[in-house]
Amino acid sequence: MSVSLRLTPFDLPAQTHLRISLSRPKTSIGISPSLQSFRNFPSIRCVHGNSENLPVTPAKARWENILSTAASLYPVYVTVGGAVACLKPSAFAWFVQRGPASYSLSLGLIMLAMGLTLELKDLINLFMQRHFSILFGCAAQYTIMPAFGVIVSKFLGLSPSLSVGLILLSCCPGGTASNVVTLIAQGDVPLSIVMTMCTTLGAVLLTPLLTKILAGTYVPVDAVKLSVSTLQVVVAPVLLGSFMQSKFPAAVKVVTPFAPLFAVLASSLLACSVFSENVVRLKSSMVAAPLPSNLSPLTYIKSMLSGELGVVMLSVLLLHFAGFFVGYLAAAIGGFKEPQRRAISIEVGMQNSSLGVVLATAHFASSMVALPPAMSAVIMNIMGSSLGFVWRYIDPSDSKDSPKIVEN
Repeated sequence: MSVSLRLTPFDLPAQTHLRISLSRPKTSIGISPSLQSFRNFPSIRCVHGNSENLPVTPAKARWENILSTAASLYPVYVTVGGAVACLKPSAFAWFVQRGPASYSLSLGLIMLAMGLTLELKDLINLFMQRHFSILFGCAAQYTIMPAFGVIVSKFLGLSPSLSVGLILLSCCPGGTASNVVTLIAQGDVPLSIVMTMCTTLGAVLLTPLLTKILAGTYVPVDAVKLSVSTLQVVVAPVLLGSFMQSKFPAAVKVVTPFAPLFAVLASSLLACSVFSENVVRLKSSMVAAPLPSNLSPLTYIKSMLSGELGVVMLSVLLLHFAGFFVGYLAAAIGGFKEPQRRAISIEVGMQNSSLGVVLATAHFASSMVALPPAMSAVIMNIMGSSLGFVWRYIDPSDSKDSPKIVEN
């Protein structure tokens, strides 16, 4: 099977177009232009006919371009929100006080928005045609990250609560922002999209099971309740959104342009709220003497990073770095070409941290369990975006040819 990609320069995201041509069957699958923004979920569309006579995608309206640009600032939102949560935790008190119900509802709405852009029949067709690369990527996702979650927590000597939080994060499915980062990095976008959906659907069983096996030595883990929660806040909304997309396409078409911005704002709010909830506890756990109230913001942040917060940030950074690096290395050893290596690396390294936050707050007594997933939302997006832009200016070694892989 051959796949051909065509990308226009990224400095004009609203005019970027991606077309995927599959040699068998005679069906072309195109990723809608709205994916070119930093949206929080993928879009799959199926257009039947000869791939050489594909219709030209109409230019987006100006207001849609504005929404896409606003949605592309996701790393900025979580970074600024994290700084606000650190300096003034009370800014998110209105959302924290309504948790964990507010957390679950936010994630459910994000997953519903993902489902609104998904056609399951196209997902199944693409999986059948590229099963080897997809299964390899999914296996890498649920082996590399959980293994390093345990290794990093033991290496840094994290407390039981933080160890459970880091392991829970490592057992979560791939993050949907990885699809856009893969696009920026000139990776295999279709592979990234289907990997995200498959790992998300598989999270109902694999996330609770792996968490119980790996984190059960620290605290009791109820795998059944974790599985039910994952089904409720992830899989059910995705399937509902897909059903609505097929039954009410006109109504969904009106809502879809607003979905990316809503998703990134909801994800940012979710992560920053959990972070703000833990900042107060981190202050009280600092070993240093009480700090003067007239400290400058920079000095205040430095004093906090020297304590437990700095260790959490380091653990999350090491976990994601291992995911990016070992994911790429595994794909290279597996014989994949450069676009697939980049897609698998990014998919493995970027987790659904929002799911980790929701499961941590709903099923574990200590609120510190949710801190690693919350920190991940900030650190992961900065690391992923940076890697994507670096790869953007390094052409894949086989960029002149269509990315190919032998399917078994």
